[in-house]
Amino acid sequence: MTRKSRDREAERQHIRAAAERLLAGTPLRSPVGKLTGTELIAECGLRRDVVYGDHKELVDEFRARAKAQNFTPQVVQSMADENIVLREALAKIKAELAAERERVRALVRAATELSLELEQAREELAAAQQVTWLPGPRETRRVPD
Repeated sequence: MTRKSRDREAERQHIRAAAERLLAGTPLRSPVGKLTGTELIAECGLRRDVVYGDHKELVDEFRARAKAQNFTPQVVQSMADENIVLREALAKIKAELAAERERVRALVRAATELSLELEQAREELAAAQQVTWLPGPRETRRVPD
């Protein structure tokens, strides 16, 4: 069985390129984009044992740069900005909903009062129109022959 010979220099270039992308906040493979060794491995596409076994100094260098950079990746920053916008929109919608609920309560009160007034007016109208009917002229009874 033959083993493939590894190109260590190409591996180093992959790791460095991945580190630069993560530090710039433009990851290609990393779904999260955090500045961690695990994300560096995911971003460079190499196996963990290869990275830590032969290129540990590059991982350490990446961690030092990430710590010194004190930088929020672009992905995380955009998510934070979107979160702020969504929170503001939610607060606005909650305020609108509270105002709308107050309007509904006022309309229910008004409808209830109008309903009571209508019923009262109908009763008054019925009382005013109450007419006593007098019996009509009596018909004479016919006696059968």
